[in-house]
Amino acid sequence: MSVLPTSFGGVFKIKDKDRESLATRSLVKNQSVYGEKVFDIEDYSYRLWSTRRSKLAAAIKKGLHELPIQLGSHVLYLGAASGTTVSHISDIVGEEGVVYAVEFSPISARDLVFLAESRSNIIPIVDDARRPTNYTSIVTGSIDVVYQDVAQPDQARILFDNIRTFCSLGAWAMIAIKARSIDSVSETRQVFDREVGSLQESGLDVIERVNLTPYERDHEMVLLRVTEDL
Repeated sequence: MSVLPTSFGGVFKIKDKDRESLATRSLVKNQSVYGEKVFDIEDYSYRLWSTRRSKLAAAIKKGLHELPIQLGSHVLYLGAASGTTVSHISDIVGEEGVVYAVEFSPISARDLVFLAESRSNIIPIVDDARRPTNYTSIVTGSIDVVYQDVAQPDQARILFDNIRTFCSLGAWAMIAIKARSIDSVSETRQVFDREVGSLQESGLDVIERVNLTPYERDHEMVLLRVTEDL
């Protein structure tokens, strides 16, 4: 078994015979967050990153070219759920970074809060992502990346409202668009194009789009950047 770097800092490949799996170097040694396998290699623990459990892992596996989430990044995560992807982002940004993790459901947030007890760079926020002004007192400083995975019909508007509240020129955003939460009738490509068009009209530049099939059906990951004052 060997560990190989990828083009993204903090993201690795674990190679075991003919099989390669994505992984992150765990911020907490020997910690498994959602039942994923953990391997100790040399002086570090590496957590396998499931493409079936994380849309960000699926996007990387499908060939994402640019990942703005890096060591030291300040990330606002909307739709954190129980913290599966949040935990891997926590690994990537390291102790120099921070992940503000917003989750509306108190039930899902219980696991998120428990996870944050072992990781000082995760700040859980149990609140409604539609109302970013509710948590302006908790999110301190400028946000480098807004990451959104919210299954709501107004996904584009939720993302834009949070970007406008917390980001400045040059910031990044990543949104996992779930077509069937927006429109259950139209072709998925039409739904994706409509949501992306809405974000462009708001003043965001679309950098990259990655369809997540077969790992996540009817989902597309979109990478955007703030290139003008909003």
